Amino acid sequence: MTEPDVIAQLHRLTSRIDALIERVRVLSDENRSLRQQQESIVGERAQLLSKNEQARSRVEAMIARLKSLEQHT
Repeated sequence: MTEPDVIAQLHRLTSRIDALIERVRVLSDENRSLRQQQESIVGERAQLLSKNEQARSRVEAMIARLKSLEQHT
């Protein structure tokens, strides 16, 4: 292999390494963003579950009051 061939091969290898480094950076940024979105969604889900439980408790209390009123009449 001649020196120009080796130099050309090294340039191609350097270009591929640079492209891989950029790809890893992009994927790392995307991964960070997805993790933040997941944390946000998990928090939102917890709030919705809590609100759902509060609504269920209120409905059950209203049903109990209605039954109580029904029995007293």
